[in-house]
Amino acid sequence: MYVTDLDPTRIERATRLIDPVFSNSPQFFEEQLCSALDRRVLTKVETLNPLRSFKGRGADLLAREFSPGTRLVCSSTGNFGQAMGYAATRHGMSAHVFVPAGTNPVKMRRMVALGAHVHEVEGDQIKQQARRFADQDPDSVFVEDGEHSSVAEGAGTIGVELLATEGIDTIVLPVGDGALITGVAAWTKEHAPHIRVVGVCAAGAASMVDSRRAGRVVSTEVADTFAEGIAINRPIAASVERMRVLVDDMVVVSDDDMLEAMRLVLEAVGVLPEPAGAAGIAALRVHDLPGETVATVITGANAPTSLFADVLGSRAGDPRSRS
Repeated sequence: MYVTDLDPTRIERATRLIDPVFSNSPQFFEEQLCSALDRRVLTKVETLNPLRSFKGRGADLLAREFSPGTRLVCSSTGNFGQAMGYAATRHGMSAHVFVPAGTNPVKMRRMVALGAHVHEVEGDQIKQQARRFADQDPDSVFVEDGEHSSVAEGAGTIGVELLATEGIDTIVLPVGDGALITGVAAWTKEHAPHIRVVGVCAAGAASMVDSRRAGRVVSTEVADTFAEGIAINRPIAASVERMRVLVDDMVVVSDDDMLEAMRLVLEAVGVLPEPAGAAGIAALRVHDLPGETVATVITGANAPTSLFADVLGSRAGDPRSRS
């Protein structure tokens, strides 16, 4: 019933392979958060690692498929680029990351610090330029976050860890390229098919919602959200197909919803997430999702410093207008 190219057997194997620095991240019921959301919420914090995000799980697993000396090339808004820089360096490779001009400076600095060669690109041809760059060198491989099954299967190890806590009715996860939610769902539907898996997109970048509903790639002209981690305007076809089979429902949240969720997570958990990292919490605040016991993941904590004042103080105006 839940047949895709993602293999739960490989997910289980990944739990023993990926760099332990990314494994067994904290997950717990935080009482203040549960009270604010009026239900039991198992919160998994994927920010306490060298990347401050979950992306290292899939990147580390993927890098094991290639020989030392390989040049890994990708496009990214930052977190996947950090993960590729970290994994490439660790496995004796190099990473070249193509990013939009004006990318979150926090993520820019961290990509460089983690060993990635970063190429800023003006306009919307970022992925195309990355592909052309990879095609020029026979030792280069173009890596696409939402396409490679091993990236999703590495992220799926989060599902293994979540299900160690009994009684979960629903899992709510942010959706950008779809690797996280499809990896977690592949494990969940194999081992606990009664658990509902719900994806969360930004209202201004809902192409994955439209694509899953249509059963094909539906792109939008722009991704209008300050949550760059889920700012997708053209999903990957392979990811759309996995979403169609594995994900039970999808909802959207506004930038305002995510900002309020960032505040809540900071106050209750003591972690300042980036906007996409708080999307699951935002969905639980504003949508009547099913389940007495739900699980979600704080997926990243590389928020731009320009948002700190909005999170810590009263908000006036659109957060994207802050310099």
